[in-house]
Amino acid sequence: MISKIAFDGFVLSDELKMLQKMVRNFIRDEVIPLEEDLDFDATHLPKDKLELLQEKAKRAGLYQFNAPKKFGGQELSIFARTIIAEEASQHKLGAYNPGLGAFGQSPPDILYDGTKEQVEKYVYPTIEGKLSGFIAITEPSGGSDPARSIRTRAEKRGDKWVLNGQKVFISGADTADYGIVFARTGEGRKGITAFIVEKGMEGFSHALIPVIRPWYPCELFLDNVEVPEENVLGEVGHGFDFVQKWLIGNRIPYAAGCIGLAVAALKKAIEYANIRETFGSKLADKQAIQWMIADSEIELRAARWLTYEAAWKADLGENARYEASAAKLYATEAAGRIIDRVIQIFGGMGLAKEMPFERWYRELRIKRVGEGPSEVHRMVISRDLLSGKRKI
Repeated sequence: MISKIAFDGFVLSDELKMLQKMVRNFIRDEVIPLEEDLDFDATHLPKDKLELLQEKAKRAGLYQFNAPKKFGGQELSIFARTIIAEEASQHKLGAYNPGLGAFGQSPPDILYDGTKEQVEKYVYPTIEGKLSGFIAITEPSGGSDPARSIRTRAEKRGDKWVLNGQKVFISGADTADYGIVFARTGEGRKGITAFIVEKGMEGFSHALIPVIRPWYPCELFLDNVEVPEENVLGEVGHGFDFVQKWLIGNRIPYAAGCIGLAVAALKKAIEYANIRETFGSKLADKQAIQWMIADSEIELRAARWLTYEAAWKADLGENARYEASAAKLYATEAAGRIIDRVIQIFGGMGLAKEMPFERWYRELRIKRVGEGPSEVHRMVISRDLLSGKRKI
């Protein structure tokens, strides 16, 4: 009978619940206490403290969960990494340095598809914490449409490729040792190639771009940078395939991290509303406050399930571009609205640097632009619906 058919979804497995609890406890017990000695707008831990924190993460089995096992990582599913991303962001520096770096920095995941020599030279040292890398796609001509906007060119001269161009808003390039730079070697989508560029190569330089968040991105300059043939990543003309793979896989944990910030803020707002008294009663008794909290909780749940759906589909090996766009769009915008409400609940204290909200407010504003602005994701979603590729 149809009435006896049960649906067993929408429940995290015991393993995922355990992982969620482990990360939550680690952030509470090991990460948050370290932030007390940092400046409000600090972006990283001092090296000695970071090394100690990473040792604790290793002993807890929480180190390098992104990397495949054959490279020394834990090879967790995208769904598991999504669970971690939500929990790991719930502290002051969590928007752009989740866990203060405790869990290690993995190499750009497209490097796992590199040659044996590339893996030996870049992947293993990065997983071991000896090197770090960045991804450089966006240019002054645009970032949301890389197939058309990339103007940086690479020309073959003898046994080397010579790169000329400019990249903007590249995160982590100031402290990294190498990066994956996408340059044009032909026309259209089949005319983009990925190159591994090292910071020490002649003609390669960078400058910080001051923005509203504490951690500044970089502008990169490539002036006749000679890159050896062995630093071509994948096949010539197939770099756009890497772009799509990286963007889709990155947007899902990106969305989860925004949800985590909103969760942390809403928890503080609920605690504050239950103790703050004004006009003869607690804030929690005011209908205006109750509605702010209720709306925020509903938006959190909606954002989380959109993100879970995208992670689940990606783990099935299906094309999750549509779902990743929906998750990234809704989670970043909802988190911004929630932080705004929390600041309103706290009033003047919500704007003070004693609390993390004004920092999160600035950082979440960038999240609506990074990884593709909201308008582009709306275009992706509507285009599939209007063309009939997706059905309501």
